[in-house]
Amino acid sequence: MHTATSNTSGEGGASLPRKTTARGAAYFEAGEGETLILIHGVGMRLEAWAPQIEVFAKNHRVIAVDMPGHGESEKIPAGSTVQDYVAWFGCFLDDMRIARANIAGHSMGALISGGAAASFADRITRVAYLNGVYRRDPAAKTAVLARAAAIRTSGVDTEGPLLRWFGDDPQSQRARELTRAWLEAVDPEGYAIAYTAFAGGDETYADCWPSVTCPVLFLTGSGDPNSTPEMAEQMASLTPRGWARIVDGHRHMVNLTAPEIVNALMAEWLTCREKPV
Repeated sequence: MHTATSNTSGEGGASLPRKTTARGAAYFEAGEGETLILIHGVGMRLEAWAPQIEVFAKNHRVIAVDMPGHGESEKIPAGSTVQDYVAWFGCFLDDMRIARANIAGHSMGALISGGAAASFADRITRVAYLNGVYRRDPAAKTAVLARAAAIRTSGVDTEGPLLRWFGDDPQSQRARELTRAWLEAVDPEGYAIAYTAFAGGDETYADCWPSVTCPVLFLTGSGDPNSTPEMAEQMASLTPRGWARIVDGHRHMVNLTAPEIVNALMAEWLTCREKPV
């Protein structure tokens, strides 16, 4: 395990111009070079990757995509599972004519990126699994399933995620307010479909890590109560070329609250053919 510290907060907030594939996936593209695709989590939109887009578009072809039912991407059917989101991502690669790419996913996006590595490994160069879950314990599973059920009856909860995802430190204030705005703007049906898939998806590809042979960075915040450091370390220990990095003093939205550290760790990942020493 590697632990890092930071006192910085993410910048951004401006809407980014999108293009749309023939099957309705909205994306933003910038830069040239080796392809890096960024997939956000439930309730977010591609702007959640703004600090990473700014840095990596200088020497990569960066493509940030809105998950189905988020941002400007079309929804997929109610009852869709994590496997369906992975299949959607495979279609996105096809529509973009991308033969092979580096994939960084956050939260639900991490589940999709891991599923992609397990399902079509020949198209995935590396995976960065940011703040992703793995085999929730019974209490965590009960809580997330209850939240999924509540969304279907009560709609999008904005305050609960903010309490879980951020501390009270002033450095997180900007990222917290951006996240609040994204949660308030998300399509309720698209959110509910994705969250239900997310709630039941922590074990979908859990057995696949020993067979994932590309380099995989498992990154989370030391204070993330749901995508815990222990989960990152467990997955890294099972993955032949996997390693864990824990950002000290941060929670779930670590790519926004500690962008310099996350960018440095991702830059290391993008150069790795084997796990770092």
